[in-house]
Amino acid sequence: MARRARARRGALETHGTVAPSPYICRRLPFFDVLDEETVDKLERQVDWIFENVGIDFRDDPEALRIWKEAGADIDDCRVRADASGIRALCAKAPREFQQMARNPERSVTIGGNNQVFAPIYGAPFVRDLQGGRRYGDMGSFEKLVKLAYMHPHLHHTGLVICEPCDVPVSHRHLDMLYTHMTASDKPHLGAITEMSRAQDSVDMAEILHGRDVLDEHCVIMGNVNTNSPLLVDKVVTEAIRVYCGRGQGIIVVPFILSGAMGPVSTAASVAQAMAEAMMVCAFSQLVRPGAPFVLGNFLSSMSLKSGAPTFGMPEPVISNYAIGQLARRAGLPLRCGGSLTASKIEDAQAAYESADAMHSTMLAGANFVLHAAGWMEGGLCTGFEKLIMDADRLGSYQKILDHGFIADDEAMARDAYEEVDPGGHFLGCAHTMRNYTTAFYEPELSDSENVESWEEGGAKDMRARAYEKWNAMLAQYEAPPIDVAVDEALKDYVARRKREIPEAWY
Repeated sequence: MARRARARRGALETHGTVAPSPYICRRLPFFDVLDEETVDKLERQVDWIFENVGIDFRDDPEALRIWKEAGADIDDCRVRADASGIRALCAKAPREFQQMARNPERSVTIGGNNQVFAPIYGAPFVRDLQGGRRYGDMGSFEKLVKLAYMHPHLHHTGLVICEPCDVPVSHRHLDMLYTHMTASDKPHLGAITEMSRAQDSVDMAEILHGRDVLDEHCVIMGNVNTNSPLLVDKVVTEAIRVYCGRGQGIIVVPFILSGAMGPVSTAASVAQAMAEAMMVCAFSQLVRPGAPFVLGNFLSSMSLKSGAPTFGMPEPVISNYAIGQLARRAGLPLRCGGSLTASKIEDAQAAYESADAMHSTMLAGANFVLHAAGWMEGGLCTGFEKLIMDADRLGSYQKILDHGFIADDEAMARDAYEEVDPGGHFLGCAHTMRNYTTAFYEPELSDSENVESWEEGGAKDMRARAYEKWNAMLAQYEAPPIDVAVDEALKDYVARRKREIPEAWY
């Protein structure tokens, strides 16, 4: 009996219940939790910060020159500006835009009703069931990029899916970019930590896509954080001058732990995040009107006993909904949330926290979701099993968002009632046979069989099943084709820049 049940399950798994898609075109309505009065009050707080508090733009005289030329009030490095002027500048940024992939079929549209899922970004450690926790290295990095490329529910590969700590800091952006550009043909991000690294990213993107394409399309974006509270440093402004100055995109994310980098109240922290991000958006439009911009929000609560960030808690969940409404009112694409957890392994804590964080991200309407899969340990660690487990659940979110609640004639199934008598069953009726392969989402890593079948299969938990899954995926990996001349040009660029840049490990 157990063998027959498992065989039936294997047969059904050959039919995808969610067709692979380059990104999600959302049908589900947004979950707006704030009434008009509250939205107006938050926007007045944002405007008050623009005009009365201001934002520091430090260590970049060129940024202050640009603000001064635009008529802003500058006191040392503090920039204050008329709220209507800031909002008018933000209105120049596109509500939605396309980031082209080198494979046009994998290009994504960011903004509007669209949602794009990308993996974790920035973790210095990795963990898997066999190798345990360790510093990330280039071998792990390459495997993770391949997995993100292969998984149908990840639409974008990000950049620092883990830090390759065995490569000098001054060189590793070159190796990471080359890997994303050749081991995958999905869209990806570029480096931002120094102006020269941002320029390398744009230069390599020009080699990959061609100058004419880069002149007309967004093919690469940088992801930067403000130094909350109320500080924008030269990493941000120089990245904007490189990326936006070339017509490419920038994602700007205030990282606020309420009670530390923002007030302890969620409302004040949300307004601060909007003010910081919109002020930087205005700057990006001074650099180049119409440059793609994504407004980010990474707001987390924290333990006021230890100072450690907490994830999946009520406060950041409600902040996702609030920031979604405010971003749509501002007409800007949104980045927030992800499958976030403070847990060290893929346990019940990880499942609960990640599910709460990601579900609110989905309902809030985040257009670009970094950290959608693989995040553990407060972002310090990329989990191989966690990446596959999270991405498996992203498929269910995609079905909810893509399909919504379907109530067409086929869904009403009137012919089925004509075929099935009272007290009968619908298992073999024509309506069921027409729809059984797509009727329900079947998560590949979940085991829904009886206990005897599960025990006969080795009584594996989801971590074990995910470990087997990612190893099987890598065994089947085939690199996407790339023009030989382009590949050689990229290799030559990387080799030349490594000769020019001294090795540095910090």
